Amino acid sequence: MPLAMGRPETDWARQLAMNQLGIGLGLAGHYEDAVSVQEARLSLLRRLGAPEESILATQGNLAITYEALGLHEQALAMKREVYSGDLKLHGEEHENSLIGANNYASTLVTLERFEEAKSLLRKVIPVARRVLGESNELTLMMRRLYAMALYLDTGGTLDDLREAVATLDEVTRTARRVLGGTHPITTGIEDNLRCSRAALRARETPPPGTA
Repeated sequence: MPLAMGRPETDWARQLAMNQLGIGLGLAGHYEDAVSVQEARLSLLRRLGAPEESILATQGNLAITYEALGLHEQALAMKREVYSGDLKLHGEEHENSLIGANNYASTLVTLERFEEAKSLLRKVIPVARRVLGESNELTLMMRRLYAMALYLDTGGTLDDLREAVATLDEVTRTARRVLGGTHPITTGIEDNLRCSRAALRARETPPPGTA
């Protein structure tokens, strides 16, 4: 007797159910279970030959869940795949590609891979400024990340710190004007500005007894 084959429509319905389950588990904070479901769904989508957009979206959600579990290396690898996939699918000027670059850079900063983060952001920030505009939230977030990579890098120069402060000062003014002073992005950038100024003061002020 021949083995029964799964019906394609059943498999598609199954992956939709898995998607809803993975979202629900993540929202409930059951991240380990959510990862298992999301990984299984990703495997199923690949087997079904799903559109690349669906696969990239699933990988993006999986990367978020990895980070919620503190699995930053796994998240980084997944975000790198998503960014690469978006570039191939859409090109560097598409918003999805710019979002992917921002997400990838964010994890690079979290992992203190500052040189990689700065290299990536130097490449994509001009694209974001040209395509999305100076006042776009994504452009602001990219510039904020770049400044963070500058002032958090203990191997950075005094000029790096000054650039970080100048960048965050400008980005803060834009965020206040566009988003308002109480918006979470604005308050987050203001916190970064205070930290960068403190780091600059610490480097500019000689230790006692060295003057």
